[in-house]
Amino acid sequence: MAGLLLLPALAIGPADGLALRMLAWRPELAWSEPWRWWSAAWVHLSAGHRWADLAGALLVGALGVLASLPRRAAWAWALAWPLTHLTLVLQPQLVRYVGLSGVLYAGVAVLGVMLLMLPDRPRAQRLLGAALLAGVLMRLGGDRAWERVLYRPPGWDFSIAPLAHAAGAFWGALLAALAQGLHGFVDRPANSPDERPR
Repeated sequence: MAGLLLLPALAIGPADGLALRMLAWRPELAWSEPWRWWSAAWVHLSAGHRWADLAGALLVGALGVLASLPRRAAWAWALAWPLTHLTLVLQPQLVRYVGLSGVLYAGVAVLGVMLLMLPDRPRAQRLLGAALLAGVLMRLGGDRAWERVLYRPPGWDFSIAPLAHAAGAFWGALLAALAQGLHGFVDRPANSPDERPR
């Protein structure tokens, strides 16, 4: 999954005018050009923007591999990707969005939820999952998506769209919980204690 994010983002130069026109998220084109639900993640406004996002994608991907997360975690993250961008239609004042950050928040939420929900995980992994989710919640609180469309953190050369972060975290957590919950339901053995005839 991280490769799907990294390789096109490496191939597209920062602030590429054609890519901004053809691939960036734009709410008025959401339905007529649905590829933008995915392609917005590959476009960046500056070299710093791109390298920060690529480092984040590498870190999320590496943590998933090191934690030996099941394939359903990657599917949850993959499905959260377009849903994160599609959620931006709720904020039509956001006339353009690019970058990986919303999808990265989805990936971190998937990691956190999976580490907490997977059975027989070491305590250290469960603590990591809880810490990841707590960190996401703290960042979302600082983003204040309910009161601003964009903001520029000190020292950055691009603005952040808080709704993208909130949408990514929401979809990542929800889809990971559903994937794990459904997997547990489907894999439950017949005649488990709660299914034995009475």
